[in-house]
Amino acid sequence: MSGDLGTAEIHAEPAEAVQIPLQRAGAAPDGALDTRTLSRSLFVRLAALEPGSTEHTYVRDTLIELNLPLVRYASARFRSRNEPMEDIVQVGTIGLIKAIDRFDPERGVEFPTFAMPTVVGEIKRFFRDTSWSVRVPRRLQELRLALTKAGDELAQRLDRSPTVAELAVCLGVSEEDVVEGLAVGNAYTASSLDSSPSEEDGEGPLAERLGYEDLALEGVEYRESLKPLLAKLPPRERRIIMLRFFGNLTQSQIGDEIGISQMHVSRLLTKTLTQLREGLTAEG
Repeated sequence: MSGDLGTAEIHAEPAEAVQIPLQRAGAAPDGALDTRTLSRSLFVRLAALEPGSTEHTYVRDTLIELNLPLVRYASARFRSRNEPMEDIVQVGTIGLIKAIDRFDPERGVEFPTFAMPTVVGEIKRFFRDTSWSVRVPRRLQELRLALTKAGDELAQRLDRSPTVAELAVCLGVSEEDVVEGLAVGNAYTASSLDSSPSEEDGEGPLAERLGYEDLALEGVEYRESLKPLLAKLPPRERRIIMLRFFGNLTQSQIGDEIGISQMHVSRLLTKTLTQLREGLTAEG
């Protein structure tokens, strides 16, 4: 590249050279051309080249490399996110390429001004699509964002938390959609099962604090073990058991139902329960 000649030579191939006019190019203190001025000249040249040609590809790649500092500047805004900076820069570069392909130098807009929204938008889209712990449809992601915004606005206006019906009216969606959108928020973040507890949660990792002891589980085992034993009982004794323990009838009510005395019901219950208990013990 020579400042005296007023042109810059960019070698696409060893035997070829792309002449780029730099009549308005200003020189930086170290002799290098100003990045914006060079980019402007490259865009003018790019517009005159046939897409897909060797020269077009080389000038386009040069523009990408020349404007990578713009991507790094935009990516620095997201440094606090829990993603490697290399990945953020890579995503931002995709936005830069899209901006280069759409840029029209004749509009009189500086390329950095035109490209920055596209680069930042591509990075934000990346976080929107990958930050969820559980992948959910885009429609529900956008609905959750809309619900969050509408909820804040309604809370300020009503001085209380809005209801599902109020959110539905505000967004013009059904109440079922609102409930679904609110439930989706549980998929945004996930906690490790080995995470340490807070002071309010007690001791032990999260895996030891999830769930509770279901006392009915033991009853399931007993009921399943009793089924074959109940099936072997005579019809009258089986009916007494069903009325007493599943119908919650008293012995007197059972006697009236079957047509025997309360004392007789008591003796039959004692005999049958002993038989069932011995059957369970024998199976154990």
